[in-house]
Amino acid sequence: MRILVDMDEVMADAIARFIEWYERDFGIKYKEEQLMGTKLAYVVPEQHRQTVLAYPHQPGFFKDLPVIDGAREVLEQLNNRHEIYIASAAMEFKHSLYDKYEWLDEHFPFIHWKRRILCGDKSVLKADVLIDDHDFNLSVFSGRPIMFTASHNIHFTNYERINHWKEALPMFDL
Repeated sequence: MRILVDMDEVMADAIARFIEWYERDFGIKYKEEQLMGTKLAYVVPEQHRQTVLAYPHQPGFFKDLPVIDGAREVLEQLNNRHEIYIASAAMEFKHSLYDKYEWLDEHFPFIHWKRRILCGDKSVLKADVLIDDHDFNLSVFSGRPIMFTASHNIHFTNYERINHWKEALPMFDL
């Protein structure tokens, strides 16, 4: 089985970086629980919104992101039985390409560079499964779309869902 796996909010905790940088810049620390159903940019005061939206366009935003709990172990097991490809819409953030490549080398060295797709539009990708946190990627995917739970997508109910990586193994007969 060929399985595409998104990076941000599926493997890498970018929400933690948004919260970290916002506290650095404005001295206010949000908790992820405060972002349920939305994103940080839409919770902060209006005058801070553009700063927050610009974060992922800054060099270093994607460097050293925390790994989502269980991602490494489960993806390594899945990789032993299936074709795992990383599919990240990295072209949106030009400074992310190198950081994402290095991050994968550090945390997921078992995923060969030939199985890393740093792209723009995921609708052109073909596989059996896509695990992603965004409806706009899942809704255009022609295979089995699976939503990985993140604070911003908790209200979506039209997809099969993974809340934690440990739930993924039985979905793929492991």
